[in-house]
Amino acid sequence: MTRPEAGGPSGAEAVRHERLRAHFAACGYVPASPPVLQPVEPFLELSGEDIRRRIFVTQDSGGAELCLRPEFTIPVCRLHQATRPGEAADYSYLGPVFRLAAGEPDEFVQGGIESIGRTDTPAADAEVIGLAIEGLDLLGRTNTAVRLGDMGLTHAFLDALAVPPVAKRRTLRAIAAGRSLEEVVNSAQTEDPHAGLLAAIQGQDAGAVRGFVEDVLSIAGISQVGGRSAGAIAERFLARAAAQAQGGAGLNPGNRDLIERYCAITGDPDTAAASVRALAQEAGLEHAGLEAALALFEERTGFMAARGLPIERFRFSGGFARNLDYYTGFIFEVTAESGGPTLVGGGRYDGLLQQLGSPVALPAVGCAFWLSRCAEGASV
Repeated sequence: MTRPEAGGPSGAEAVRHERLRAHFAACGYVPASPPVLQPVEPFLELSGEDIRRRIFVTQDSGGAELCLRPEFTIPVCRLHQATRPGEAADYSYLGPVFRLAAGEPDEFVQGGIESIGRTDTPAADAEVIGLAIEGLDLLGRTNTAVRLGDMGLTHAFLDALAVPPVAKRRTLRAIAAGRSLEEVVNSAQTEDPHAGLLAAIQGQDAGAVRGFVEDVLSIAGISQVGGRSAGAIAERFLARAAAQAQGGAGLNPGNRDLIERYCAITGDPDTAAASVRALAQEAGLEHAGLEAALALFEERTGFMAARGLPIERFRFSGGFARNLDYYTGFIFEVTAESGGPTLVGGGRYDGLLQQLGSPVALPAVGCAFWLSRCAEGASV
């Protein structure tokens, strides 16, 4: 394992890091230091089994799998669950994370903020992106480009088209991966190897299906498959059965065309909102959820403008999406004006606390700084 940060940042970097830390504290974000060793299961559940190839995994004396934290959001949320369950709180962090990535060190310093429990969603979103840009200024990165997306708006658009659940999930994954929707269109024509099972569980009690999956795994001596519990596997089968009952898991050509047109929408937030409205009107989509998502989008833009952010320079992209098991709404990334890797990225993840065991829903939004990237080309 290479450890480029082992000797600590340079004098100039340390000064910039301290400025960032002090700025977050002054804005009410309490420093948090979650343990470096974390249970691996939440990362697999929320990011997929593929992340196992990019994290450092070990076991405790009882055989439970642990990992070196690959990021801070899940550890901070777990810390919140353990210390202030059900409450609202704002946190900041700055410390090492461990993750394999081509061409980059496997240990690096990450800073950031997480705002948990605030119900003023558009104002909280605007605050986080505002603090992200202010933080970059403190780190000496002023010539930047901002890209916006909205997982909530994308979900609402697909719901307005009445895309079946499995097709919706496949569509979102294709968009997030930058793949063609051709595979989603054609998937309805592909024979499902589980077609008989799906037909058998259509309309069955969800609890009975979960019990059946748990019994099968128990007989085989398996507690999880690909990091997913028996309950999560059962939910997937139930969703696929529902999709099969609706006529398959594929997109029809008309919906594919509209989704591709939505993904092609770009421009500043005001222009983008107008374009989405025009597309919905042309397609005859009258859907309360889509209207609510657009209203939230426009309210957020208003809060960003009220903070003095240069929204005319921000660029929304309908095709900008992220992990659908994690992000639920507003997402953003900031790069150098000339392009290159992400300097700051973040977004809204309203379902994460409940997925980690919170008995009540807690909205949350945050962002993370790749500090070594920010140091490259930073002004003094």
